[in-house]
Amino acid sequence: MTSIVPAILPFALIGVPIDSVGGSGGTELSPARLRDLGSWSEIAEQDRGDLPINIRDRARDPETGIIGARDVIHVTEVLRREVAACLNEGFRPILLGGCCTQIVGALAGVRDVIGRTGVAYLDGHLDLYDGVTSPTGEAADMPLAAALGHGAKKLIDAAGGASLRPEDVALLGPRDVEDAASRGSILPEHFSPAIPLWTNEDIAAEGAAQVAADVRAGFEAARLPFWLAVDVDIIDQAAFLATDYLMPGGLSWESFASLFKGLAQSPQLLWISFACYNPEKDAGLRDGRRLAQLVIASLQEQQP
Repeated sequence: MTSIVPAILPFALIGVPIDSVGGSGGTELSPARLRDLGSWSEIAEQDRGDLPINIRDRARDPETGIIGARDVIHVTEVLRREVAACLNEGFRPILLGGCCTQIVGALAGVRDVIGRTGVAYLDGHLDLYDGVTSPTGEAADMPLAAALGHGAKKLIDAAGGASLRPEDVALLGPRDVEDAASRGSILPEHFSPAIPLWTNEDIAAEGAAQVAADVRAGFEAARLPFWLAVDVDIIDQAAFLATDYLMPGGLSWESFASLFKGLAQSPQLLWISFACYNPEKDAGLRDGRRLAQLVIASLQEQQP
């Protein structure tokens, strides 16, 4: 394992053009579009291009319960290798996705290089389904569960086993807890120890800036490098329309920006990923432009 001090490493972009629905378009278009909407060279020393991957098969595999299972496993294997290579070459990855399917392989690559890592997981959903309980069969329903070693054996094997410990996850912003429970999903409290959870209501009550400060303080006290994983559906549908699974009750843009910025400026930040931005639903590209500008501005402020 390599000893890494995250804040001294430069960033590198990696495009992850995938959409777990199993067809072309949608979120697989987001890496190219996000590149167009931001001056990424201001924060990233390298652009490693888009990975040659996609998810094309719309069939739900009877063994794993996953749509496009063969493609999903290939995506996991490719991302595992690419993220490990990026870290070994001395860069912190910024993954421009794509959908949350990217998480399983990417976290596996981090584990392969540095071992134990944490994750601040910003998402409107728990992402703790498996191939049996998922209502859609999309791999984006289940990445956090798989990273914790729960789910389809073929997917977990492709990642080399679990990449996370439950206590090293900060699950921020889900608002589907009751629905997931009704469908038989594993829940944060079912893990031992339980996954630390701040729902959208918790963040509203405590304040996004305070939650960010508390989460980063935990990672910093443990000297644990962490990944900032963002699914844009953490944001309320009234504030961000360019995603496929719109839900009311999410964070305002201002709260999301405060939460993201507070976490992104931690010296323990190892890498960042973005998921579920769909440029086909972004009239005038307002949402994508705001997202790119927020990220670039936040990371510029982090630079020494």
